Amino acid sequence: MDFTPTEAQLDLGRLTGEVCGKLVTADRLRELDTADERFDQQLWNSLAETGVLAAALPEAVGGSDLGSLEQTAILRELGKHLAAVPYLWSIALGAGALARFGSAAQQELATRAGAGSVILTVALAEERNWEPAAPTTTAVETEDGWRLTGAKTTVPFANRAERILVPATVSGTTAVFLVDPAAATVTAQQVVDRSPEFAVELTDTPGELVGTVDSGAEILDWILTRAWLGLSALQLGTLERALELVADYAREREQFGKAVGSFQAVAQRLADAYIDVQGLRLAVTQAAWLLSEDLPAAEAVHTAKFWAADAGHRVAHTVVHVHGGVGIDREHIAHNYFTAAKHNEFALGAGTDHLRALGALLAG
Repeated sequence: MDFTPTEAQLDLGRLTGEVCGKLVTADRLRELDTADERFDQQLWNSLAETGVLAAALPEAVGGSDLGSLEQTAILRELGKHLAAVPYLWSIALGAGALARFGSAAQQELATRAGAGSVILTVALAEERNWEPAAPTTTAVETEDGWRLTGAKTTVPFANRAERILVPATVSGTTAVFLVDPAAATVTAQQVVDRSPEFAVELTDTPGELVGTVDSGAEILDWILTRAWLGLSALQLGTLERALELVADYAREREQFGKAVGSFQAVAQRLADAYIDVQGLRLAVTQAAWLLSEDLPAAEAVHTAKFWAADAGHRVAHTVVHVHGGVGIDREHIAHNYFTAAKHNEFALGAGTDHLRALGALLAG
């Protein structure tokens, strides 16, 4: 594979970083920490106006027909700045899936999402169901159309979404539907970094089929693969910036007349964190490249998913421990990077689950 970044990757990463750098300051993050909802509308509008949102979408829905490498570059920068925007859910997953598999009307919804005028999201998680490819939510076709029944959890930005992409089981097979959140019961949930996530209860709720029932498994696999890679890319950006912060602190903070970074135990932990971040960067890059080349990528994505969760745990705790007392001060920026990394870790799942899934792929 070729690890050289494309020109579009560099340009989009730089542009996203510049937009976030101007708007996502430490003061702004503290404001969002105490806001009723952790959503940065000003940043979202700026990303839309500068063309970042639509850039990696297909030309048919107003994009520049880029792909996974470019979306990964955007997500990495958003992770570095802890951007409180639904780019992964609305653009990479929602609009991306509708652009690829949706009807003409559904592709129009993807175009509006790319312009930032509407938000889309996906409902992938269910309580006590550790196999997202086999949802317990069910759908039946009636004279009045499709009706869905079930419960989804930790659905990002469901309160702001125009539509939610909902996987459901239809007579033993999987299909994907668009659901209007106004027709469901949406209840706020509290997660570790206060991201806006919601429980969505569906009771005979109308749904609009995306693609066909026969193509449902393919659509869900497409969404899950990019969700895992996207979360891993966000985690990469978060850990990269967290490592920079803790390295700067270790150089400046002194104990017994010496910088704490000169102590062997601290230096070893920072070295381990550096290796973890480098490993994650390699894994994310490989998975994104394989997807961009339409090559089999499942193993690479699961590898990135494992690194993001497992290494994320270690690096996040190193950041807090090396910062000492200020590491648990909610007014200090280290706190935000710790909670963001933990949120991504929890969303990705336990490292043992990833190893089990990866082992099954290799065995199969």
